[in-house]
Order: sequence, then C-alpha cells, then structure tokens
Amino acid sequence: MDINSRIELNNGVMIPPIGLGAYLSKPGDETYNAVLFALQNGYRHIDSAAFYRNESDIGRAFRDSGLKREDFFITTKLWNKDQGYDKALKAFEQSLKNFQMDYIDLYLIHWPVENLRKESWKALESLYDQKLVRSIGVSNYTIRHIKELLGYANVIPVVNQVEFSPFLNQKELQEFCMENKIYIEAYTPLTRGQKLNDPRLVQLSEKYKKTAAQILIKWSLQIGTITLPKSVTPSRILENIHVFDFEISQEDMEYMNSFNENFRTSWDPTNTP
Repeated sequence: MDINSRIELNNGVMIPPIGLGAYLSKPGDETYNAVLFALQNGYRHIDSAAFYRNESDIGRAFRDSGLKREDFFITTKLWNKDQGYDKALKAFEQSLKNFQMDYIDLYLIHWPVENLRKESWKALESLYDQKLVRSIGVSNYTIRHIKELLGYANVIPVVNQVEFSPFLNQKELQEFCMENKIYIEAYTPLTRGQKLNDPRLVQLSEKYKKTAAQILIKWSLQIGTITLPKSVTPSRILENIHVFDFEISQEDMEYMNSFNENFRTSWDPTNTP
C-alpha cells in the first residue's frame, strides 16, 4: 500500500485509504488552507459533513487545487435535523450547492436518528439511483442499527464511519461490517491527541522511529479500516500521510490490540434507540 493505493468498496467504487478529516476545522480560511495544502501534498480524499459548516470552503479549495474532479474523493453527511425522505433530498441539494459540484463520491447518514433513519436511507438510495452520489453509507451505527438497515435496504452501505483507535477497538463491529462487505471508516484515529503520550505508544514510536500519530494511523490501516486523521497544521497534515514506508509487526499489532479500553472522545451511539 502506498499514497496512490485505493480500496474497492462493495459497489466497485475506489476510495483512498487515508482521508483528511474536517470535523472542527473552522469554516473559512482555516479549512480552505488545510484542504488546499493537503491536496497539493498527495491527499485525494476529504471527509466533511453539513454539520461541520465548511463544505463551501472545501469546494473552493478543490477548485483552486487544479485537480480534475475525478481525481479526488469527497464525503459529506446528512445531519440529524435534516433526516426524513424529503428533508434529506433538500439537504443533499444544499450540500451539492455548497461544494459547487455535480456529484458527491460518498454520502452518509451522520447518526441513526430514531423513526427517521429508514426514510433517510430511502432518500440516499434515490440519490444513488440518480447517480448524484457514487456511494452511500452510514456513520455512528452499531451492529443493531446495521441489522435493522439490512432488513429494508435495497442498497447495502459501503461504509460505517465510527470512532476507532487502539483505545476504542470496536473489533466485533468491524467483523460484523466486513461480513456484510461494509468497510469501517475510522474517525478520530488520533484520539484528538489525548493518548499520544501513552507510554506504550511512545515505546513503539521510538522502536519504529515514527511519531505516535503515525503509529496510530498505521495501526488503523493494517487492521483494515479507512482512516481519517484530522489536522489543520501543515506539518501534521504531511506527517499523517507519510506512513507507507514501514510496517508494524504482527506481534506489535497484537500488542496494540490490547490497548482497548472503550476510550471515546466523541458521541456514543450505543444506547441510541
């Protein structure tokens, strides 16, 4: 695997294994500059959401990058207040306008909202049928939510985007998703920096002569997820994608798997009805 590698989703669409996360990137120049720098330095996958309020800035960065539309992959998400069939279609139309694009590569339901997620999924299927989106998926879904979705879906989601790191190793969820040909996308793989000084991680960092962040990203890739590290700092944006020149040994992968402590930095969908 290298910077030009792609992963094939269950509908044949190819996705870069590392994407730049845009959550908490401030709307305006902060997001614009981070995305433009990322695109100029090898990133071809940007993860956004209507909730982040920075779709327009990402679209502007894409236009200024000089890249062809088919050369990059853009994800955005349907927010909770916009769920339901008609509202979802309108929300997508607004996102498309924000980006100033003709289509989105991947559109996700951001959260499994009770009583609305089924109609929202039907709206996403309609967008998929119209080829306004190349792929559709979900975010923050538990096994229970996915089982429910598979009971009515005509199109199987290509990904389930969830918080995932060695400290929140959702192995059972990943295994269930992969059995159903659904990839896990790992958001907050760097634990928002909260675990970068963990002594076990520091030890591995010294062993491999890589930063703690690079060890976490490499673990995410080797365990089989699509990973979405977020940064707006140029040096860290570069650091986060320079992870293809080393491999973590199987022994150390198993060691990192033991780090799991159900550590979350974000929302927990476990008890969402």
